[in-house]
Amino acid sequence: MVSRVTKWLALSGLAFLLAACQPPATESSVLHLTGETMGTYYSVKLVGADEALAVSLQAEIDRRLERVNDQMSTYRPDSELSRFNLHPLPTPFPVSTDTARVVTAALQLGRLTDGALDVTVGPLVNLWGFGPDARPIRIPSPEQLQQIRALTGLQHLQVRVTAEGEFLHKQLPELYVDLSAIAKGFGVDLVSEYLAEEGLTDHLVEIGGELRVSGHNAQGQPWRIAVEKPGPGAGSVQQVIAIGNNSVATSGDYRNYYELDGQRLSHTLDPATGHPITHSLASVTVVHPSCMMADGLATALTVMGTERALAFAEANRLAVYLLTKTDDGFRVDMSSAFKKYLRG
Repeated sequence: MVSRVTKWLALSGLAFLLAACQPPATESSVLHLTGETMGTYYSVKLVGADEALAVSLQAEIDRRLERVNDQMSTYRPDSELSRFNLHPLPTPFPVSTDTARVVTAALQLGRLTDGALDVTVGPLVNLWGFGPDARPIRIPSPEQLQQIRALTGLQHLQVRVTAEGEFLHKQLPELYVDLSAIAKGFGVDLVSEYLAEEGLTDHLVEIGGELRVSGHNAQGQPWRIAVEKPGPGAGSVQQVIAIGNNSVATSGDYRNYYELDGQRLSHTLDPATGHPITHSLASVTVVHPSCMMADGLATALTVMGTERALAFAEANRLAVYLLTKTDDGFRVDMSSAFKKYLRG
């Protein structure tokens, strides 16, 4: 794993869909630790941390994130999740407490969102060419979709906790679980909670655009986050927010897509149909105490589309910010719970 330790001068340019927006800090005020994990990068900013702790903090952060990869990566053939996916029998498969916790959260979110978040749709992702398989040369036929959809479904996945430990159980031998829609958020929570245990309560933790903040920045002010305006390349700032001691995750369909047979195919699939989403909701931002939950909810709300997502957010008192494509640009919608976070 490649990593480095730097001193932070200004919070800017967080990649993917979110960027942190802060006034400049003095050179010695913030310790900045960065590295690679889960196929992307991580960034940890610590206010008031002793520089002498940098090496030990970095090593422990790397160790904890490496453990998550060993548990939940689908790119590691010997991870817990990969071995479960290859497990051909309907017998309980032992897993770590962390893996059981994340799968349990995924099942809870799946039920809450009426299946909009489904961590078993990996075979459909591959069918449409957004996984390791090559992109199709034509739109999958209804027969192909029906055949692959029969191998998916949260109803075929269970978590069992007994006196002997935690276990995953699948009713279909071919069931394939992919936690990428929720695992990054879990990793953010894991690092943030570790830092709090060490007394480093003023921090910002980010993994690939999903982040969690605690305490204050170097100026003693609440951390301020900028939601990116959708668009190709590095987007401009759409809205600045201050989220308190919370997490924020953004999901969108405007970067990962391709065109086939005259259709624009988004990487976000609707589990209810097996097809890529076709509505105009471009970006969903969720504020939540748990980054794991924010991560999963952002994906589920993207599947739902604007009207359904906004109604769901209001019904569940979720802080949600939506950007919908129109002929004149992007329309902004937000839930009542989100408005208190607006700044600027």
